[in-house]
Amino acid sequence: MRIMDVLGVRARVPDNEVVVILGERDGARVVPIVIGPREGAAIASAQAGLVPPRPQTHDLFVNTLTALGRTVAEARIVDLIDGTFHAELVLDNAVVVDSRASDAIALAVRAGCDVLCADHVVEAAGVLLEDDAEAEVDEEEAVEQFKEFLESITPEDFEE
Repeated sequence: MRIMDVLGVRARVPDNEVVVILGERDGARVVPIVIGPREGAAIASAQAGLVPPRPQTHDLFVNTLTALGRTVAEARIVDLIDGTFHAELVLDNAVVVDSRASDAIALAVRAGCDVLCADHVVEAAGVLLEDDAEAEVDEEEAVEQFKEFLESITPEDFEE
């Protein structure tokens, strides 16, 4: 397993896909994971330190664990099957809970714990960053771009 940093959330144009970008802490690869816009908003808002007036779902989960005397020790991206990332949460008492990758990342950001990624997942989905300065992933820029994306969507965008 490799420790990953949550570098940010971006809206990918022209597909309007939302992507969370994980970067190797001690490496040069990033792992982009396509997620839903709501999950992207949950990750970006937590990274930006925004506190909603009422707890959102991920906040509720962390608050519930805290009330039960537990914490999220780490989030693990454990597999990539047919283009879908699989994850799990590890609680401080070693209990492992199956999770979607986006939810695991959103909870890890709130809990302040590490996000780990299995070696074979980094090998399969990792992308090497180019050396030039323009290729660097800027977390603040990513959060700002996502905020702009959130301001431009409407409830109708979620209708089928």
